[in-house]
Amino acid sequence: MNQKKKLDRKGTSFAYRIREHVKMGPKFSEIVKGKLSVGAKIIKKGGRENIFRDIFGINDGEKLLKASQCYLSTTAGPIAGILFISTQKVAFCSERSIAVHSASGGLIRIPYKLSIPVKKIKGANEGANVNNPSHKYIEIVTEDDFEFWFMGFVRYEKAMMNLERAISMSR
Repeated sequence: MNQKKKLDRKGTSFAYRIREHVKMGPKFSEIVKGKLSVGAKIIKKGGRENIFRDIFGINDGEKLLKASQCYLSTTAGPIAGILFISTQKVAFCSERSIAVHSASGGLIRIPYKLSIPVKKIKGANEGANVNNPSHKYIEIVTEDDFEFWFMGFVRYEKAMMNLERAISMSR
């Protein structure tokens, strides 16, 4: 029984969640650099709400409910960033810029961003890795059947709770 209690505590401790979040990335040194960069940006801009406002804008009556560092799953691999959950949208912005081809044929670096109006979300599902149940993820399905997978949350439960809250407020 003691072994089970240790495993339960291990999966819910803050230090364990931080370690699991960091393990999701490709290289420890890149992750630390990215986290320091995000921390500096948060301080410089005066908080996560200001970053959300600068990147995505805020509509009248819109309120930021939660900002969580996590990873967006893509076909090219996980992208580290911040998931913003507001009363009107769910938005993600990458920590680091990605290289894309410009209209002129050259490469440009831009942040990876997405914004989903909450009223267009058909559902949000909780999930866990079958082989490692402590690796939890959130799947968001839109009305047009696009799927977005977010994982590697430090505070998964709070992100899911605020996402469910935003969805229920929009209905």
